Amino acid sequence: MPRVRELEVFRMTLPYGRRPETTLVKLTDYGGMTGWGEFVGPAPHVERSLPALIGVDWEHPAELGQIPGGSAGDMACWDLWGRMNGVPLADALGGSRTSLIGTVRLAADRSVESMIARVNRHVCAGYGHVTLDIHPGWDVEPLRAVRAAYPGLAIAVDGHGAYTGIGQLEALDAYGVVAIERPFKDLLTSADLQDRVTAAVAVEVGSVAELDEAVGLNAGRALLLRPALLGSLGAVRLVHDHAVAAGWDIICAGGHGAGLARAATVAVASMPGCSMPSDVAEPPRSAQVVLPPVDASGGVVAVPLTQPGLGHTVDETRVRRLARESFRV
Repeated sequence: MPRVRELEVFRMTLPYGRRPETTLVKLTDYGGMTGWGEFVGPAPHVERSLPALIGVDWEHPAELGQIPGGSAGDMACWDLWGRMNGVPLADALGGSRTSLIGTVRLAADRSVESMIARVNRHVCAGYGHVTLDIHPGWDVEPLRAVRAAYPGLAIAVDGHGAYTGIGQLEALDAYGVVAIERPFKDLLTSADLQDRVTAAVAVEVGSVAELDEAVGLNAGRALLLRPALLGSLGAVRLVHDHAVAAGWDIICAGGHGAGLARAATVAVASMPGCSMPSDVAEPPRSAQVVLPPVDASGGVVAVPLTQPGLGHTVDETRVRRLARESFRV
């Protein structure tokens, strides 16, 4: 039975890109077993709520309800439970896949030529699916160019809620996109678009109630599932089950961070309803604190099914070196 005797919180600035921030949580059981979790971004009050876990007896994370420390505390509890019971997180969530087809997400570029060069690098690395970030003024032209250069490549686009009308997005359907992710901030316009295109419109939700509303409005045919938005892995599994029951496909994606959040996202993406290529191949190996790093080989990501919990060892020496501040209770 897990019983936390000590916890630590590490706030880190990561050595890549625009030096993103992430927050790691380490829980230590009375028997010395540890569990780790991650919240991608600053989590200023996590050390205030987490002490509520200390000394509490529990058999399974589901018993704890809303776990103190948000998604990082929740992930750490699942990791601790999995390690204590010898159960990989993917198995604990009902995952059935041993590997995942990955997509690579490409932000808007300075030119179409530069975009084609970036796509080429990933195609040469084995990716058969890419997701292009789009916005008004950067949509039809880059998609047309990528499709012309790679007629057989599977392509999705992500609008990040930047669109207000369906005109430009409807035009993208002519280029054989498999999914149009997060085109609008409202579900009614998404439903209108789904009526007019053959691509699956993918919506992002933060609760079962939001998903059920989207399904009721026929606002899409796919769910963009981001575990961090739902706060707990129990809620993630519930949303997954509702999407499967509705006949929706699922695209799984996670935050960048230091690798722990990605490891959890890989476990989520192994669930049977996550049928579309998953965005789980970042952050870069050099920025991760997990061993082995979460990575893709030939566009395929392995699901760790022989190691308990998250399935990765945390390089604690590197965590402490990268942490700009830490707290222990």
